Amino acid sequence: MALHFERSEFDARRDRLIIEMAEKKLDAILLFAQESMYWLTGYDTFGFCFFQCLVVKADGSMVLLTRSADLRQARQTSIIDNIVLWTDRNGANPAVDLRNLLNELDLLGARIGVEYDTHGLTAFNGRRLDEQLQTFGQIADASGIVGRLRLFKSPAEIAKAEKAANLSDDALDAALPLIKQGGDEALILAAMQGAIFAGGGDYPANEFIIGSGVDALLCRYKAGRRKLTKNDQLTLEWAGVFNHYHAPMMRTVLTGKVSKRHQELFDAARAALLAVEKAIMPGNSFGDVFDAHARTMEAHGLTKHRLNACGYSVGARFTPSWMDMPMFYQGNPEPIAPNMTLFAHMIIMDSDTETAMTLGRTYLTTESQPRPLSRHDLDLIVK
Repeated sequence: MALHFERSEFDARRDRLIIEMAEKKLDAILLFAQESMYWLTGYDTFGFCFFQCLVVKADGSMVLLTRSADLRQARQTSIIDNIVLWTDRNGANPAVDLRNLLNELDLLGARIGVEYDTHGLTAFNGRRLDEQLQTFGQIADASGIVGRLRLFKSPAEIAKAEKAANLSDDALDAALPLIKQGGDEALILAAMQGAIFAGGGDYPANEFIIGSGVDALLCRYKAGRRKLTKNDQLTLEWAGVFNHYHAPMMRTVLTGKVSKRHQELFDAARAALLAVEKAIMPGNSFGDVFDAHARTMEAHGLTKHRLNACGYSVGARFTPSWMDMPMFYQGNPEPIAPNMTLFAHMIIMDSDTETAMTLGRTYLTTESQPRPLSRHDLDLIVK
């Protein structure tokens, strides 16, 4: 098997889930999020773009319902022994297959949790699922149960995150010599992704962000490349990825002369990130972390140029995003606790002057102050 963890690790995760299910009085849970399946069993695929479901009963037994294309994938990459296939055919409704499977598992009339809040269950399939289950048993929204368990990382997972962070640093090291007047965004992007692949890493759950000039103010990937000018700004957001564990970083790198506005924005971004670092510790909440960011931005007169979130949990994620819950935003009551891997990003986009500045890295929470996982400092990078 192509497993990335010891069997005892998966057994411990299953036991944690069983405890949560018992507390919520669930006889079974239907998992549709790929990261939930991966965390619980090692199952590694992008086949979740089609209907598939991992059924977990209260006794810890598991059955995967999937397509024939993923049969060998599940056998090779997971600890799942019981795999049932639904057949691709005209008019197929895999929700019917799932209902029949649940009936065979003696779950008729049971209290069943459904992982609705995931890209692995489209609205179309969710409606078909509800149609089949509305009279089958007592259905409860179980979104976030596994997600919250994944928030707290085991020592084995922390080792994956540390390796991912090393790859993030390697990617930045590969990019920096290419960031100069005439530098090609295409070559910069290729060098960064190539460094991660060369180091044994994986594809990220979403595209790297790269943009220069006015496109440096964008917070998402877009198609199209340009070459850097003498005095330019290049925003990069990327993640080293190892066994699907992500360690994002974010930087705006300048070429040529540093403008007064760039320096002002960098000073604010650095001050905000340091304030956030002080807040990322037990006794505070995710909302408290955001407040530290917001207060600093306000003190620098940048409230209208900041975003309404400043980071989020990271770990093993799949397309379309490496962003995980919970996030740093106003009022989020989730407490900070040890053994979380959290990405904090300071993003300032001044559209009035078309000036961008970003600064971000991934941290491991501890009993006190968080530990940055990057070996790079927080100095402004000018080429």
